[in-house]
Amino acid sequence: MNTMEKLAILTDAAKYDVSCSSSGVNKKNKGGLGNAKSYGICHTWSADGRCVSLLKILLTNYCIYNCSYCVNRNHNDIPRASFTAREIADLTIQFYRRNYIEGLFLSSAIEHSPNHTMEKIWEVLDILRNEYSFHGYIHVKVIPGSDPGIIHKTGLLADRMSVNIEQPTEQSLRLLAPQKSLQALFTPMAEICRQITQTSEEKKKFRRIKRYVPAGQSTQMIVGASDDTDLTILKATETLYDRFNLKRVYFSAYIPVNEGPNLPALATIPPLLREHRLYQADWLLRFYQFKAEEIVNPQFPRLDTDFDPKISWALRNIHLFPLEINRASYEELLRIPGIGVTSALRIVRQRRLSPISYDNLHKFGVVLKRARFFLTCQGRYYGGIPIETSLIRQALTPQPQPLQLTLF
Repeated sequence: MNTMEKLAILTDAAKYDVSCSSSGVNKKNKGGLGNAKSYGICHTWSADGRCVSLLKILLTNYCIYNCSYCVNRNHNDIPRASFTAREIADLTIQFYRRNYIEGLFLSSAIEHSPNHTMEKIWEVLDILRNEYSFHGYIHVKVIPGSDPGIIHKTGLLADRMSVNIEQPTEQSLRLLAPQKSLQALFTPMAEICRQITQTSEEKKKFRRIKRYVPAGQSTQMIVGASDDTDLTILKATETLYDRFNLKRVYFSAYIPVNEGPNLPALATIPPLLREHRLYQADWLLRFYQFKAEEIVNPQFPRLDTDFDPKISWALRNIHLFPLEINRASYEELLRIPGIGVTSALRIVRQRRLSPISYDNLHKFGVVLKRARFFLTCQGRYYGGIPIETSLIRQALTPQPQPLQLTLF
């Protein structure tokens, strides 16, 4: 099998892994190839409007595991391929020199053993960093069960590392991936977290200490392969942030690729809207000071598909509103639908100089279409309807688009 045939197989197999995004790291290039900038890497739009790209590929799709949800499980009859470390490194440099990519996202199935696969991943990074002097962004997947020494030396060369837990509970993991366990997945996550914290502290004392995984670590959970509720998923997400100081938890709507008694039918539509709502809820956890059990709870264990999680929370807690925009604390402002982190900070700063009028709120970035039902400005309410859950829900519900009839 030639290189192009391998490339077609292994890039296609990597498309189910979504745990990659902006680098979050700035590194100085001291005469080598490439740069890793904090404004973003991958096939996405960065904060400054730039479209950036990344070679996203598997080292191999040969796997010793038989996870029910995975297209690369060993029971599947699919084309298999495997790159050598040299081939991956050469491809990365050739693509970079042609201006196709700006970095590398390298994942892998588990070939032969975790140590064997992790050693090959390290070898790719060693060739890129030390032989080609490549300074671009590199994100690699950690193979659970591999030796901590291999993981450590890989982390010294990578910008970001991730350990995918795939399922939020031990029960779901045992049902769909019986060869894995959460404890085995948490072990390398805890070690990476410890090393990041340690080198960050050492960096404060010694300037020349090499940072360990400077862009932090992330993980991924599959949504829809098991019966776990959004409450279970968000509580697991919150625990991961608190316990391992993750940069991101990614959610991947399960695309039915395998048949099995514990899996959705092949004709099942991927829960893309649910994935979107989970990302919105994740944003509330990370930036809006919400707790998982505020967003969802045992009475409402699933996210509302009609409204984003912040509006749903506000409608369930309508007794807390309206809030006076000139007196509410920063934390209270973050709870008002239509007000984000930036607009809340602008409001707090402006209030030190003069009271804020309703007509000026849009200048601070407030989305008045939503916010007007949950606030007062200088004592006046601008919602136009009584503050009742049913009425506000009806007012916020998008009107159905008229259907254009055809003559044919």
